[in-house]
Amino acid sequence: MLKLEYFPSNPVFHENCWVAHEEGSAVLVDPGFTDAHEFAPFADFIRNEGLRLEAIFITHGHFDHIYGVNRVLDAFGDIPVYMHPDDVELIGMAARMATPYDQHPDPAFDTVDVVDGDIINAIGRQWEVIATPGHTKGGLSFYCRAEKLLFSGDTLFAGSIGRTDLHGGSYDKLIVSIMDKLMGLDGDTVVIPGHGRPTTISDERTHNPFLQPWGEKEQDGIDWDEDGIELNG
Repeated sequence: MLKLEYFPSNPVFHENCWVAHEEGSAVLVDPGFTDAHEFAPFADFIRNEGLRLEAIFITHGHFDHIYGVNRVLDAFGDIPVYMHPDDVELIGMAARMATPYDQHPDPAFDTVDVVDGDIINAIGRQWEVIATPGHTKGGLSFYCRAEKLLFSGDTLFAGSIGRTDLHGGSYDKLIVSIMDKLMGLDGDTVVIPGHGRPTTISDERTHNPFLQPWGEKEQDGIDWDEDGIELNG
């Protein structure tokens, strides 16, 4: 069974960086480290556990999720960075978008394009790439079916969903992504979001106010007139 390790990143945005690992191999999800102080616990963990980083998964291109990529590559060598090509534009905008927060990410790194339906083999597991646009054009979720584990980025949160008012965002696309791509997964799938606490698919079906009426019973036998007045009332 995979082990998970959490590394909080970027105190302005409280971004979640996670490591999934087993038997000496690891993948890193959304390294948002803004400085050496944030990076140190992660680097110490990788070295002390003797882990080999096989991949970096980028759920989307916002700067708080990619801030530490180059720091990781500088320390641990040439590691493939998997991301949807539609978010390459956001990587190029990272420095400008971060300026109001007095942050200065280095977006100069290469990525490996992955799209919906692709499979990434890492840590002896298959990771399904699920395109979940809406928060950004190229938003991705990474799903390990064998472990019932989903890294949802900023698509789905515990009790909430990603914002859609930034560049490339679309509320309609986000809702379709969540309802069509994620809510059909097994209810006990653990969801690891880009911010906030983990949750499960069943909890979000039942309690997430943005996804109602997912759990509501259908009302049968009600007819409405053209003005929306219940004829059977």
